[in-house]
Amino acid sequence: METRSILYELRTKAGLSQEALAEKLFVTRQAVSRWENGETVPNTETLKLLSGLFDVSINTLLGSPRKLICQCCGMPLDDTAISHEKDGSFNENYCKWCYADGRYMYSNMDELIEVCVRNMTDESHSEAEIRSYLKATLPELDYWKRYEELGDGGQFEQFKSQLIDEINALNIEGLPKVEKLNALVGSYVNLEYRLPNGSKVKFLDDSATYLGNQLECEFGGTRHFGIIANMDFILICTYEGTDVDPELVIYRKR
Repeated sequence: METRSILYELRTKAGLSQEALAEKLFVTRQAVSRWENGETVPNTETLKLLSGLFDVSINTLLGSPRKLICQCCGMPLDDTAISHEKDGSFNENYCKWCYADGRYMYSNMDELIEVCVRNMTDESHSEAEIRSYLKATLPELDYWKRYEELGDGGQFEQFKSQLIDEINALNIEGLPKVEKLNALVGSYVNLEYRLPNGSKVKFLDDSATYLGNQLECEFGGTRHFGIIANMDFILICTYEGTDVDPELVIYRKR
C-alpha cells in the first residue's frame, strides 16, 4: 500500500476533511491533496505529527518499506507491538515489552531468553530449539551490541530488586518468594475485580508497561498469584488457570 493511499484511508477513517487535517498539521489543504495524489510525500517532521495524530508508526505511513524487529528480543514489530517514548511517540527499534516510557526493561540476556522461551515454546518449536536460536540471535541485535552505551548503569535492576524486596516483605500467605519481575503490557494483565458492593473495576492502563510475574500458590491447587507493580503501586491477586475468577489480594501505593 502506498503512502498516498494510507494517508487517505487514515484521514477518512478519522472523519477529517483535507482542510481539517491540514489545520492539525500546520500545512495547506493543497499540501494534503498533493500527498494523497502521490505528487509528494510529507517531510520528516510532518510524518512525526501524522504518526502521533493517527497512532501509527512512520514505517506504516511510508508503506512499511522496512521489516522491523525488536533490537532487544528479535520480535517482529507491527504498530500494536512497537514501543513508545515518554512523550507517546513510537520508538520503532523495540517492542513494548523490552522498552517502555524511555526505559529498557532488560539488562540480562539470559533472563530475557528464559522469558522468551516460556512464551515461544509450542508444538512446532521445542524449548531447546528456541533457546539455541535466541542465544545465537540476540548477541547480533543492536541493543546487546551497544549495551554498555544504552544501559543505565544498573539503576533499573536496582529498582526491580527494591520492588522484589517490598513484595516479599508483605508476607502474603501462600505466595512463594518472588525472585524475578518481567515486563508485562497492561492490556494482557488488566483483570477486572469485583468489589464488595458488587461493582467491577480495573486498576491498570492497557497501554502502559508494568513489572510482574505469575507464581503457583504454595498450598497447591489450581490458583495462581499474579503480581503487578511499578513506581507507584504494588498489586497482588489470585486467579484460576488463565486469568479466570480473579480476586484482589492487595493494592498498595508505594
